[in-house]
Amino acid sequence: MALETYREKRDFSATPEPRGGRRRRTGHAFVIQKHAATRLHYDFRLELDGVLKSWAVAKGPSLVPGEKRLAVHVEDHPLEYGDFEGTIPKGEYGGGTVILWDRGTWTPEGDPHQAYAKGHLEFTLHGEKLGGRWHLVRMRGKPREKRENWLLIKGEDDFARGEDAPDILEERPESVKTGRVIADVAGEAPGWSSKTGRIRKTSARAAKTPEPTPDPRPSPDPPEPAQVKGARKAAMPGFVPPMLATLVSAAPQGDRWLHEIKFDGYRLQARIEAGRVKLLTRSGLDWTARFGKAVPQALRDLPVGSAILDGELVVETDAGASDFSALQADLSAGRDDRFAFYAFDLLYLDGYDLRGAALVERKALLAQLLGAEGGPLRYSGHFDESGALVLRHACRLSLEGIVSKLRDGPYRTGRGKSWVKSKCSARQEFVVAGYVPSSVSRRAIGSLILGVYGDGGLEHVGRVGTGFSAAVAEDLFRRLERLRIPESPFAAPLTAEEARQARFVRPELVAEVEFRAWTADGHLRHAAFRGIREDKQPEEIVRETAKPAAKVPAPQRRRVRLTHPDRIYWPAEGVTKEGLADYYAEVWRHISPWITGRPLALLRCPNGIEGEKFFQKHAWKGISPHVVQVQDPKDPQGEPLIAIEDLDGLMGLVQSATLEIHPWGSTLADWERPDLITMDLDPGEAVEWSAVIAAARELRRRFEDHGLSAFVKTSGGKGLHVVAPLRPQAEWPAVKAFTKAMADAMAADDPDRYVSTISKAKRRGKILIDYLRNQRGATAVAAYSTRARPGAAVSAPLRWEELDEGIGPAWFTIQNMPTRLATLAADPWEGFRAAAVPLKAPKTGRKKA
Repeated sequence: MALETYREKRDFSATPEPRGGRRRRTGHAFVIQKHAATRLHYDFRLELDGVLKSWAVAKGPSLVPGEKRLAVHVEDHPLEYGDFEGTIPKGEYGGGTVILWDRGTWTPEGDPHQAYAKGHLEFTLHGEKLGGRWHLVRMRGKPREKRENWLLIKGEDDFARGEDAPDILEERPESVKTGRVIADVAGEAPGWSSKTGRIRKTSARAAKTPEPTPDPRPSPDPPEPAQVKGARKAAMPGFVPPMLATLVSAAPQGDRWLHEIKFDGYRLQARIEAGRVKLLTRSGLDWTARFGKAVPQALRDLPVGSAILDGELVVETDAGASDFSALQADLSAGRDDRFAFYAFDLLYLDGYDLRGAALVERKALLAQLLGAEGGPLRYSGHFDESGALVLRHACRLSLEGIVSKLRDGPYRTGRGKSWVKSKCSARQEFVVAGYVPSSVSRRAIGSLILGVYGDGGLEHVGRVGTGFSAAVAEDLFRRLERLRIPESPFAAPLTAEEARQARFVRPELVAEVEFRAWTADGHLRHAAFRGIREDKQPEEIVRETAKPAAKVPAPQRRRVRLTHPDRIYWPAEGVTKEGLADYYAEVWRHISPWITGRPLALLRCPNGIEGEKFFQKHAWKGISPHVVQVQDPKDPQGEPLIAIEDLDGLMGLVQSATLEIHPWGSTLADWERPDLITMDLDPGEAVEWSAVIAAARELRRRFEDHGLSAFVKTSGGKGLHVVAPLRPQAEWPAVKAFTKAMADAMAADDPDRYVSTISKAKRRGKILIDYLRNQRGATAVAAYSTRARPGAAVSAPLRWEELDEGIGPAWFTIQNMPTRLATLAADPWEGFRAAAVPLKAPKTGRKKA
């Protein structure tokens, strides 16, 4: 990690925490700060490489040998933080009181860098309270777990204590700096106290990313519902129909509201009574048996006699976001190892009906009950920042949206205005009224015909023809064939085009569909299937609209006809040829500067990513007339190369099964002088993503040392690309020599982390700085191009401040990139061309600070 993460999380005009200066590379200080935030914990910090490596130790260190204390790895802190003691204002990241509980030096056993990388630090502490041998051991992460958990363990030596000995935390609660305890510091400004109240911030935080305060572990005290205002002693009620959110066009503002991320799964009510667990749908159906054993067992293990929890059961993809399509796929495949239940409300607990209590009180009890442990049962946290800010953050990450709730509101069954939802993209359920058969399989659907109920009956809203995996398309064919009817179920007659190839069915199934917008005639535009909703009844489905907050620019209309539009290119994700064409139409204005007017190399996959793949640099027989054939000036008699000029050309590439687009770094107008540099950071085995991020930032510094601006994008594979714009003056040999010198310098300065040679034997545990993209005829995948790999990821340009461990190399996909772009205030690479400068003569390598 680096100090960028630390600084991005803090508003230094509002918090007294130090910003931190330049790093130094000597010293072995350690500090432990007692931190009374949302939960009391101890921040354990070791100086390494000019920063304080930091862990939040939930219960604090124990002197009992072998006793394991959970230590959650958090962002690096500046060395100046080692002297910090005071109050962080409420509402700021980590808001609460901090005292300096212990300090001193530490002596590592062996090379601390290797030990840190391997996940087992062994060291001796020389502090005012703690001493002797200690271990920090990284735990094996669970799939999709976002935080990094370690264990802090005391070694057996003269400083160790027995289990019956006094606890050092209770024996010595005071600060080693001032002798004060937490209560002595808690009242001083800036912050929140009974004397001062809230100290208002003086600067806007509109550009900051909201993050909840770390909550390493719950308090050991059991939750007490009797102490909650509004709780009523009562027998456990029967099924409670859920409280529902009303769609709004913009997230509400003000202190009355809190905001939660909107999950993409099945809404369930979890009921615990006398050791028995039930998971009920929003209509009261018992689905306990559908979701395996792990979630019910985790609920059964809660320390309660009876309880009712409201939440959502989801599957999180490798990118870390919940995904209804993945949930449907797991259910179809009988897979239950990825199910997670996020609880966001508590309706009843051990003899007390909590529905009349304020939401914040119910959530506080729920947080205490569940804690912050991972596993299949999780607490759904919330944000107190402005709704607009939280929604922007959710949309930046291409999530579905947010749910905003009145902080002091009771729980009331049904749809009202106390809970409202704001979405990043249009998405709702539709009634399946028919289907069109597949053009590539006899026993599969090609698209679904959809409707909603209105005053006059079932209304036609169009079709959805992408988002089906091969297995889902076949399963839907079997299900719908049993529902076939001879006549249309729609209230009004369909046009000839709307009825083309249609097979109608009884309107008994409900499909969830994501789409870009409604057309002027009330049809869906660029729709993608997400799954069948068996928890909703067709009669409930109406057109769900909110007054638009802003007009979204319509994508450029595609005119090239596709043959076999339902051919599946990404089977697991169900992305078809038509889905790929829709994606490129959506992102055309963003991708066009990187792929038009340049020689292109293509990765073509006629039968999708699981079939044959081949690179194509030259034109072929039968190539689309919309694709331009160009002659290399250095090979005037050779086979023509490939280029495109407009969206029709891109659609021609889609028609020919192009799943990756790799442009040259120069244009057709100036073949010999590149207008950009691309450095590819390719991690070897056992390289952490945080190390790739650090390498990108190091490359950025080196580019800036040479007077060049640097921009970053994910590769859509394993790594990152750092790209620098150039004025096209230097020729290819000079650019290659410059980039080789930069890659060699990084490898020479830090040979334990970087290599500049392609040999795989030298790359394990290291990052290849691949400069070979910067020579004549070489290519790199284009910004916004898809990748022919599972997951349907795309190469995604980012702002530097977006680059963190929460966004992995394959986070952005065909499915979520259009949503991201539609909700961004500015292009992530805004100013790219304006930043172009001529390439200067190479300097000597930049040494490590």
